[in-house]
Amino acid sequence: MVASDLISEIIPALKTSDTGQTALNWMEIFRISHLPIVNNLDFLGLISDTDIYDMNQPEEPIGNHELTLIKPYVSGRQHLFEVIGLAARLKLSVVPVLDENNHYKGLITTSDLIKHIAGISSMDQPGGIIVLELTERDYSLSQIAQIVESNNIRVLSMYITSPADSTRLEVTIKVNTTDLLALIRTFERYGYGIKTWVTSNDSIDKFYSERYDLFMKYLNM
Repeated sequence: MVASDLISEIIPALKTSDTGQTALNWMEIFRISHLPIVNNLDFLGLISDTDIYDMNQPEEPIGNHELTLIKPYVSGRQHLFEVIGLAARLKLSVVPVLDENNHYKGLITTSDLIKHIAGISSMDQPGGIIVLELTERDYSLSQIAQIVESNNIRVLSMYITSPADSTRLEVTIKVNTTDLLALIRTFERYGYGIKTWVTSNDSIDKFYSERYDLFMKYLNM
């Protein structure tokens, strides 16, 4: 999935003739803290709610003020993960998208990014989660998949993390069942360490929320 597929169809860009109050109103409506300023398809930069409050005269046009605007953007062909990385590093609520001529095409909201992450990783599908803990030397994708499928279970998604204070890997597996007992026992027979498992919907929501926070902290490193 690339940036051009994620562009919001409803959030407008600001012009330099728009007032700071207009920008604040739109930010409140769309629950964001940044908006792009665009004149004739030229992307001038992102303005934040903090920038507007610092102006002290929100009723005046934005163009009347000397602003130091940041100019982060992605191209339409960049991957979802690159968009997430930019948003996380700069703590953005929106990410502008430019075409090959550096013309403004639209923006992507971080709330939409989270929805797409949930979709491609099957977070929003029913099932259970198992987190394995192992050394890098012992990691084998084919063996892990074989163990899961030998229990007539299907892998919905899987990702690998390496905690900063550890030399071991954590392999998080989302499967299409909440009955994990037989699968856990099979992993243990093969010598895999089980760090945790999650089966209830409430627990899964909390688990993914915590993992998302850790993911964002990792991208900010």
